[in-house]
Amino acid sequence: MELYHIILVLFSSIIFFILSCSAAVDRVYINQPIKDGDTIVSDGETYELGFFSPGKSKNRYLGIWYKNLSPSTVVWVANRQTPIKDASGVLKLTTEGILQIYIGGNNVIWSSNVTSVFARNMNPMAQLLDTGNLVVWDERSNNENPIWQSFDYPGDTLLPGMKFGKDLITGRERYFTSWKSPDDPSIGLYKFWVNTNGYPQIFVGELGQGETLRVGPWNGVGFQGTPVDTMNPIFSTEFVVNQKEIFYRYELKSPTTVQRLILAWDGMAQQLQWIKRTQEWVVYGNIIVDACSRYVQCGPFGRCSIKSSVPCSCLEGFEPKVSEEWNTGDWSSGCQPKKPLDCRTPDIFHKISGVIFPDTRHSRYYLNMTLGECEMTCRRDCNCTAYANLDIRNGGSGCLLWFNELMDIREYDEHQELYIKMATSELAAKGQFSFNKNKGLLAVLLSVSSIALFLSAVAYACKKKMKRLHKRGRGRREHTLDIDHTSVQMENLDELAFFSLHKIAEATNNFNIDNKIGEGGFGPVYKGVLENGRVIAVKRLSETSQQGLEEFQNEVICIAKLQHRNLVKLLGYCIHGNERILIYEYMDNKSLDSFLFDETKGSMLDWPQRFRIIHGIARGILYLHQDSRLQIVHRDLKAGNILLDSEMNAKISDFGLARKFVGQDDMAKTKKVVGTYGYISPEYAVHGRFSIKSDVFSFGVVVLEIVSGKKNREFSHEAHGDNLLGHAWRLYKEDKSIELMSASLHNSCVVSEVLRSIHVGLLCVQHHAEDRPTMLSVILMLISEGALPEPKQPAFFTEESYREVDIVSSREEYTITLLHAR
Repeated sequence: MELYHIILVLFSSIIFFILSCSAAVDRVYINQPIKDGDTIVSDGETYELGFFSPGKSKNRYLGIWYKNLSPSTVVWVANRQTPIKDASGVLKLTTEGILQIYIGGNNVIWSSNVTSVFARNMNPMAQLLDTGNLVVWDERSNNENPIWQSFDYPGDTLLPGMKFGKDLITGRERYFTSWKSPDDPSIGLYKFWVNTNGYPQIFVGELGQGETLRVGPWNGVGFQGTPVDTMNPIFSTEFVVNQKEIFYRYELKSPTTVQRLILAWDGMAQQLQWIKRTQEWVVYGNIIVDACSRYVQCGPFGRCSIKSSVPCSCLEGFEPKVSEEWNTGDWSSGCQPKKPLDCRTPDIFHKISGVIFPDTRHSRYYLNMTLGECEMTCRRDCNCTAYANLDIRNGGSGCLLWFNELMDIREYDEHQELYIKMATSELAAKGQFSFNKNKGLLAVLLSVSSIALFLSAVAYACKKKMKRLHKRGRGRREHTLDIDHTSVQMENLDELAFFSLHKIAEATNNFNIDNKIGEGGFGPVYKGVLENGRVIAVKRLSETSQQGLEEFQNEVICIAKLQHRNLVKLLGYCIHGNERILIYEYMDNKSLDSFLFDETKGSMLDWPQRFRIIHGIARGILYLHQDSRLQIVHRDLKAGNILLDSEMNAKISDFGLARKFVGQDDMAKTKKVVGTYGYISPEYAVHGRFSIKSDVFSFGVVVLEIVSGKKNREFSHEAHGDNLLGHAWRLYKEDKSIELMSASLHNSCVVSEVLRSIHVGLLCVQHHAEDRPTMLSVILMLISEGALPEPKQPAFFTEESYREVDIVSSREEYTITLLHAR
């Protein structure tokens, strides 16, 4: 009987062990390493994970491949950049939920790098899913919210269900990079990504060399320039664009279908399907469609067609910019309007179809706007060059607007209509308009347009004559400034109101010292009152200013075109002899720093007001970076340049150091670094490189100053020598961030908002620009309640680190003109 019980117990243990092993075939546990030669297989036996050697190579890599396909097809590689020379590799899962590849016992050559926030009281488990996704879970979470997943770190393959795009909350981009060769999975020459500037679109290009081809914008059912079959029995597609994320994804309709999209080592992006009958991969979709697929082959306003012996031609109403080059087959300079647009006269829209829409990186889009509203919006904006419906479904909806030059237009069997703005005189003779009405209406429009054109010409001639007389008589309103032999061409002055020096002197009581309200690098600022009672701020260029002339130009060119509730409004200007004056709306409560760093005034600024100011500044910067027609890096964001109106609304001011830029991820470089100590980013201070992330850094400093009521560079603490950034970082690591808050806020604060603001501020001041979030992500993080990414150590967190700037910069021969806070 005892023997029977012993046998029964042994038999039960064996059965349990077999079942346990069977249940864990697709998983990796803390005490279950995967050695070279071992594998795990997804539950449906679709995918397998283990170590392999690609092609003819003898190097070993950890990868995922299709389980039952021959020859083996790898879809993901972990240690792409760190091959293993022998079979000593081991995959382990740590108690913190981190996957690591070891060689030689304790030498880690690859890690999934999970942040420590997940490391508390967890029971991690890694699982290979039937989607091909390797996921690390906390077993107690019921397989929700993975700690880490391979789908977030793609290689050269896009699998069904995988998101391809950008998470706007975390800033994580999911893009694809080619293998170096069929035998080497390390990162090769090519990249396949979603560009999120303007209306998002997909590009392929060489790493570090720019774009080589573009997939047309999403039209609601598919990407322009690629065959779209809405009855496709194989897969369905979606392209999601919202405030949280932008991504493309496709799903298979049949569970027996095997499909993948790859970026091959030679740069070819192809859709492939496995054919069981022939046991091979078949290419059924290729992004490179024809000879016109090469990006911007015909230059600005050019049109590429494979139907013609000469592929490039100019759009109707346009002509080659450089005829000599065009005639020799060099079309890169593109085309230009035969008759330039004049914003003071009516314009007409020429409708074309059968083309892939132009590059949308310099575009704006509106989901709920009708085509008629879209036309009117484009008509009102002088810089708008074309418009179209965004979505072709249900007869068309939404609005897509282009600005500046139209790039990369290609002929293709597309029925979406594009409306290109042209001068009335160019199309009037041809009778081509963007609307179809009867002949009587057309005649009336032509007559009205002709009359309007004539009257505009007369008015313009009179205006020019008056200007010449005015200039000879009083020597004011010059369009070319000449001070100390420095000529600066002033653009767009006609968009601003001109104030006479006499009127400004009257408004400021002849620039009386009692009316002086501040002074900056440009010069003194005075309060003034116009004859109609309107209060203004008058910024007068100082004769001793080292940067005032350039600031004056920047203010006029930049801020005159910007309109946003969180930007100070430029009302006009004055040029008279050597006088250079700018007139702004008056801000009753002056600048933010006058409140923050004053003990008495600081107590008047409660937490709800400070939190609203943080939001206002963020919205203003987002407008500059993303939504304005110029796209601007401010370069001198600080508390002193944030003005407060009568209702304590924040308005960004002082655009003297601002610079236009193209593309959200672009990084410009200068040898003259200007800015303010305590707010300037490290990459700009040390290497002269600036981008939108430079402004993000400055914003982070301002946020921490708003919360603490302390100035970054003047901060001191008895226990250490760190500045405000360093002190905030110390408190965060010790889980004492709330101690950073100003004592005056104890009775009004919302603790969760304060902690979130500090956390976001620290994310913004991280040392490396690529680690910092965009301003859109900042705004979303401020208003959400979800978990935030862990910040890394801030830059310039000690006073000594500032002094290192001058040492490094002088070594690299950069000119540093850092201004002290004003």
